Amino acid sequence: MKTLAEVTAVHGFEVLEHLEADAEIPILDGLQAQGDLIIVPVPLAEADRARPVPAEGIAVIGAAGGGHEHRLFTSVPGTATFGPANSRLVQAIGVLECTEPAYILHPEHGGTGIAPGAYELRRQREQADEERLVAD
Repeated sequence: MKTLAEVTAVHGFEVLEHLEADAEIPILDGLQAQGDLIIVPVPLAEADRARPVPAEGIAVIGAAGGGHEHRLFTSVPGTATFGPANSRLVQAIGVLECTEPAYILHPEHGGTGIAPGAYELRRQREQADEERLVAD
């Protein structure tokens, strides 16, 4: 496993100083979450209009209202694609397919490792007086 410092250095992505740089990022193949981002395993989807994840990554949730973005990176160039979600869920962001581990980095939450496979990335929602997406 790679450490947070190793992954952020390779991608030039900065995280907040309170995070443990020497912490290893586990590579998980099940349901996982990072703040307001949910990663759901799905059957291989071969997403329509999927594109390779570039070296600079993809902001799967942008920074809004003073928050921080969740950025998707690959561990090996050319081993992951990201495209529109096949789901009709309002919180569905897109489908990641990777043949090598991928990482989601976030300045406050650090890193999440994603094992090879297919995953739908979703926004977390909350139910209050009205349904709304969580923003962190």
